[in-house]
Amino acid sequence: MDRLQAMRIFMRVVESGGFASAAKALHMSAPSVTRAVIQLEDSMGTRLLVRTTRSMKLTSAGEGYAADCRRILADIAEAEANAAGSYTQPAGLLTVTAPVLFGRLHVLPVILDFLQLYPNMRVRTAFVDRMTNLMEEGLDVAVRIAALSDSGLIARRIGSIRQVICASPDYFVRFGEPQRPEDLRHHKLIGRDGLFGPSEWWFGKDDEIRVPINPSLICNTNDSAIAAAVTGFGISRFQSYQVAQDITEGRLKVVLADYERAPVPIHLVHAEGHMVSGRVRAFMDFAVAHLQRQVNAKGSDEASF
Repeated sequence: MDRLQAMRIFMRVVESGGFASAAKALHMSAPSVTRAVIQLEDSMGTRLLVRTTRSMKLTSAGEGYAADCRRILADIAEAEANAAGSYTQPAGLLTVTAPVLFGRLHVLPVILDFLQLYPNMRVRTAFVDRMTNLMEEGLDVAVRIAALSDSGLIARRIGSIRQVICASPDYFVRFGEPQRPEDLRHHKLIGRDGLFGPSEWWFGKDDEIRVPINPSLICNTNDSAIAAAVTGFGISRFQSYQVAQDITEGRLKVVLADYERAPVPIHLVHAEGHMVSGRVRAFMDFAVAHLQRQVNAKGSDEASF
């Protein structure tokens, strides 16, 4: 069996979660599918799958190989479509990653509109609150909310966001509003684990003001921190897009706006390569236009996410 066909069989096993279901989808016998995967493993001298009578999972080598196979097979499908003259209609699988809340609020609606326009496309979302590696994880397009380093990624800016300090109006009625960042030491604070959960909060366009914090509540998700702030428990810090609706509808109120840090840029990025696939190019053009339109609809300030 040739290597390309073995890769396709391996990926079907991975995507379907088992040999029997893969065999059924491929119209092959289960022993043939099993044999193809074993031969693939033997040829590389490593295990790709751990198999038991009840379960199957990828090894660490298998995870990396699956990501490579997904990209290689997608590129082959793209090349075949281009050769056949169908490059004007993108087709195939596209994987898009973004932070969880930004993905749900802003990226998912764009994806749904994109799929309506291009019915031959399929999109897999990977909304996670961590920095992803596009090449290693088999991802095509990512939303990056940060200043970009020289990472070999092709980036298109779609706007920027602010970091805002806010609490419910009821909280400020009961405890007063802080007038300076240092006043936060006398308030009940809501912190976050991970990226936005340091032991001090920074303020000012050049981060020149640093205030040590000792949160009464430390949340492991943005949703829980927002919910706690809305109930009037305390003051917290959020990215502006995370609480935009709560602020607009009066559930949260921003304070210390004069001391905000410099806005953080938002980019849509994809891996650099000699040939950008038609599906990536189509989604990038579509998504950038739609996301920038969201910003423009709210005014000229690009920090309006």
